[in-house]
Amino acid sequence: MKNKNEAVNVRENILTVGRDIISQKGFSAVGLNEILKAANVPKGSFYHYFESKDFFGKEVLDDYFEEYLAEMDMIFNQNELSIVDRLMKFFERWQERQAFLECQGKCLVVKVAADVSDLSEAMRQSLQIGTSEIIKRLSAAIEAASEDGSLKISSDSTTTAESAFHLWLGASVMVKIIKNTKPFELAMNTTRQLFGLQPN
Repeated sequence: MKNKNEAVNVRENILTVGRDIISQKGFSAVGLNEILKAANVPKGSFYHYFESKDFFGKEVLDDYFEEYLAEMDMIFNQNELSIVDRLMKFFERWQERQAFLECQGKCLVVKVAADVSDLSEAMRQSLQIGTSEIIKRLSAAIEAASEDGSLKISSDSTTTAESAFHLWLGASVMVKIIKNTKPFELAMNTTRQLFGLQPN
């Protein structure tokens, strides 16, 4: 019988391997057998930890957002940087994470959003909650920068955050389609305009 630590390690291994494969191929195109073979785990063990493939997909997304939001918090808590610099660093980091050559598990939302939103309500809700948390953090930073006068926004902070997030999400999709990073250059310049900053 596995002890608690071994059980956690097996579960985390399945999630990590699954996330990497799903990030490359999408959710619908990946079968459980492929994930379990890569994780070196028997099928029976999978159902010990996850009640279904959809539930597994939700757990993959939840883990992804937990890691993503922790990194976002780390960027926005860098007090040695101005709030504007923290915001721009977040978008610079976005560009790094969404590189079109090798996502290495970092392109999950872009990869699966359209794939699963109409197929799995549990995964759609995980996407909705996770992206809402990203926008909430962006909005708080934009509000703070607006209050200290370093940003000049024409809409409220939430609308500006939503506009920026949607802009970068669309740019990430286009980067994958055309296989170059020009959409990110356009997104960065448009974001600076949204924030009332001079273009690079």
